[in-house]
Amino acid sequence: MLAKDLRLAVGRLARRIRQLYTNASDDDISFTELAVLSRLDREGPHTSAQLANLEKVTAQAIGTVLGGLHRRELVSRDPDLLDGRRVITAITDAGRAALVGREQVITERLAAAVESLTREEQERLAAALPILVRLAERL
Repeated sequence: MLAKDLRLAVGRLARRIRQLYTNASDDDISFTELAVLSRLDREGPHTSAQLANLEKVTAQAIGTVLGGLHRRELVSRDPDLLDGRRVITAITDAGRAALVGREQVITERLAAAVESLTREEQERLAAALPILVRLAERL
């Protein structure tokens, strides 16, 4: 069954990439912290409620993640100018540097793996990418 084979293949690839993120450097940034930093870098500042919803974690879990990132000065947390009851979290320059360094290592490893494929396999993989993106959006 195609769906099962796809789930297994993508799951294995996702686990391996997660392992690479975890082992890419000596810092203590967790995969979830990296996901939050990446989202803040791509999309800009968010409230903790927004981040919890987007990352599909509990408010308590996102609070722990943001607290750790804030203590290490990888994010800033400031009152919302429009609603002082809310706190807005943004990535800092230090957070961006940590993210870029980690992503560069992972991208280089992934590029090396892709380059080990035949030219035909690389072309088939490139052709499949838009389909994988659409599948992800439909789940």
